[in-house]
Amino acid sequence: MPIVSVNPATGEELARFQEHTWDEVDVALQKGWDARAPWRQAGFAARAARMTDLAAYLREEKPRLAALMTAEMGKPIVEAEAEVAKCALAADWYAENAEQMLAERSVASSGQESYVRFQPLGLILAVMPWNFPLWQVFRAAVPALMGGNVMVLKHASNVPQTALAAEEACRAAGFPEGVFKTLLVSPAAVERIIRDKRVVGVTLTGSDAAGAKVGAVAGGEIKKMVLELGGSDPFIVLEDADLEAAARVACRARNQNNGQSCIAAKRFIVAEAVADEFERLFCEAVAALKVGDPTQRDVNVGPLAREDLVQDLEKQVTESVRMGARPAVGAERPEGPGYYFKPTVLTNVTRDMPVFREETFGPVAAVIRARDEDDALALANDTVYGLGSNLWTGDVERGKRLADRIEAGMVYVNGMVASEPALPFGGVKRSGIGRELSEYGLIEFQNIQTVWVGPPR
Repeated sequence: MPIVSVNPATGEELARFQEHTWDEVDVALQKGWDARAPWRQAGFAARAARMTDLAAYLREEKPRLAALMTAEMGKPIVEAEAEVAKCALAADWYAENAEQMLAERSVASSGQESYVRFQPLGLILAVMPWNFPLWQVFRAAVPALMGGNVMVLKHASNVPQTALAAEEACRAAGFPEGVFKTLLVSPAAVERIIRDKRVVGVTLTGSDAAGAKVGAVAGGEIKKMVLELGGSDPFIVLEDADLEAAARVACRARNQNNGQSCIAAKRFIVAEAVADEFERLFCEAVAALKVGDPTQRDVNVGPLAREDLVQDLEKQVTESVRMGARPAVGAERPEGPGYYFKPTVLTNVTRDMPVFREETFGPVAAVIRARDEDDALALANDTVYGLGSNLWTGDVERGKRLADRIEAGMVYVNGMVASEPALPFGGVKRSGIGRELSEYGLIEFQNIQTVWVGPPR
């Protein structure tokens, strides 16, 4: 069955590939299996050298790789260039820090000596989404590979060219054969790959539905998993917030990457006392966004990645409006080719509406009014998700105190949720299991081994 790359801005087919047969997958898994021990034994210095070369390659090839992502999934070109640069930053950061973070740690105990050390688990399957088609891959691969693991990638079927480009980047950086390999397979092949005895763990970024399926298989096989899933992130604006700054950041937080981000702010919970002014400022900012050809540097919002995503988003908006939400900006598809949806602000949103209850994966913002801070926090936590959250207040100490009451893996006070190598990334509830990035992401696919030396004291 062919795997097809389509330009979402035009609907034009860009390329098609034949799915790898199981025999081809088997060869890739065996090469990964064979590469485990030599890659682990190569040591941190050798692995860091490859990571440094990967970072250099990504920076050199940034224009080409950015253009490829823009063509395959519609990401505005300026954001695509930033994504490539971010991948390079992660490679350099782990090259510099991984050895120290995985150093043996002495522990006082009943023995004459005891310590904890870290050992790579082996061959990891990465199941990655299309919305950040390079960053999601390298966010998972860089710490895993620096830690001595090897990886096979099953990428989203609508970004096969980017998936192959990730493999080519590793090859160009000098990674040995088998250390990183892209598999062009359908979702139906994932279960069989997880069950293969050579695969010891799986990391997935995707919907909570996909995470439940992959988690069930991995759990049944007693294999390590990291699941980074959906989100319906709250953006809380309290009465003492800087409204102009909050509205400006809110516009970017909702519409970055054409609104297609698990950590995009989606539910804008605003104190009643300042709601009118915030809505005015927010709507003005969203209405000023330029929608169009994502290859143009002045375009802020491009198309959604697929036609079915537009249809799903349109259904959520239509149903919410039917239930009483007010379309203050947008709320419709523009005329013309491509998978576009106008940046949208819905006000008068209530808890029972789809744009509150469900994850909206596109440029649609739901504004909800809160009576006070307790009501705002209750609204923020009234979701099955718990990935990121934003909280705006003029009192930083108040923000830090309230952050402890938010059910989310990440809380950004007076800023926009983002990812960076030094900070752990992940969520709670149906937003996932485990962490990516930082030291915590590095040790996810390590055997944390205790060594005790006697006799007892």
